[in-house]
Amino acid sequence: MRRKLLFLIFLLPLVGAEPAGYRYWSAADLKGYAKTLAPKMSAQKFANERIGDFGNHYALAVHREGTGDAELHENDADLMFISSGSATLVIGGSIKDSKQTAPGEQRGPSIVGGSKQKLAPGDVVHVPSKTAHQVMLDPATQITYLVVKVRD
Repeated sequence: MRRKLLFLIFLLPLVGAEPAGYRYWSAADLKGYAKTLAPKMSAQKFANERIGDFGNHYALAVHREGTGDAELHENDADLMFISSGSATLVIGGSIKDSKQTAPGEQRGPSIVGGSKQKLAPGDVVHVPSKTAHQVMLDPATQITYLVVKVRD
């Protein structure tokens, strides 16, 4: 009987434990990033915070109140989950006056020849690696989203 009791004492803390690498963000958590990131915005009206690392991928909370640079990631795909606000994603084409800003990262002021996709809360977008993309905002608008960066 004593052995069973000891077994239960040591087993109970393991029951219901979250697996390694598990992470949950509620809808309220994601919407809350609009408030916590807004005071941290750059001159380009952009702020982000790395909110999880998981080996070959990581998560960023992003808040924008202005149009971002066009960008292309050689080795990372972007999986974007829109939580609040709206924007237009320009996807494909090529980056005008592209410059390497970090290893495997290209940026520039705009995209030539891309197509446009409106973004709204609840939308999910996958941008493959090696694909030019740019998040554009209308004046007096904002957008907050979660990005999962997945290494190829």
